Amino acid sequence: MNSKKIDVQGKEISVVLHLGEDYISLTDMVGKVEAGTAIMNNWLRNKNTIEFLGIWEEINNPGFNSIEFERIKNQAGFNRFVLSVKQWIEKTGAKGLVAKAGRYGGTYAHKDIAFEFASWVSPRFKLYLIKEFQRLKSEEAERLKQGWDFQRALTKVNYSIHTEAIKFALLPPRVSGAQACAVYASEADLLNVALFGKTAAQWREANEGLKGNLRDYASLEQLVVLSNLESINSMLIRQGIPQGKRIVQLNAVAIFQMQALGKTGNVKRLELKEPELAYVP
Repeated sequence: MNSKKIDVQGKEISVVLHLGEDYISLTDMVGKVEAGTAIMNNWLRNKNTIEFLGIWEEINNPGFNSIEFERIKNQAGFNRFVLSVKQWIEKTGAKGLVAKAGRYGGTYAHKDIAFEFASWVSPRFKLYLIKEFQRLKSEEAERLKQGWDFQRALTKVNYSIHTEAIKFALLPPRVSGAQACAVYASEADLLNVALFGKTAAQWREANEGLKGNLRDYASLEQLVVLSNLESINSMLIRQGIPQGKRIVQLNAVAIFQMQALGKTGNVKRLELKEPELAYVP
């Protein structure tokens, strides 16, 4: 579990990615506070806290045990009521709180819940926590944009290599401009179908209100794979492999590489017969 740090009023707070969402360390929030453990225990015993956690789970967690939640809520508020994070998770199947052991050990909460808990530390601390968390996300977004811009540019550079291979191996000696454009477009769509599962025209039809093209809305991982597919397809074209066979190979490569980048299930395996792949007029 990768951990990032933000500094909030002199406290180093861990932020980790869990279930595709940002979780913030509650342990770090109270680590240097006198009676910090008591703050967390009292927060979890509070009836309003239990109600808040339950509502969050009902909204965000389909597997949440609402019946057990009602039992716990009814007990909250009594002097004898005690509840640990581990008990809460085990009894209700909650996902908003996480108890971790090991290197990044401690109690973590989804950012929505972490901001609520921060109020128990102090209102001022909560505001600074939100401010620093927003700064972290802004920096991440900027780095991602820079990486996306670079990869988009690289894809365009590779595309020139791709078009040269098409010109060398697929275009007849005397061809009209319209015919050449059709061949280039068909090969571009070959890559689109192999990776995205649709042609440029199909994407435009499904996204009439969006400007640009399908590749302008691709993720960074998709652009990395697309760049690789352009190089591979250039090589296959020069080897004289027919389009129908190339798309099957390219689709298999796309699936493998997206899975290697941690994006399982993002590319569907094509089940097409060769006659259906005759894009070139």
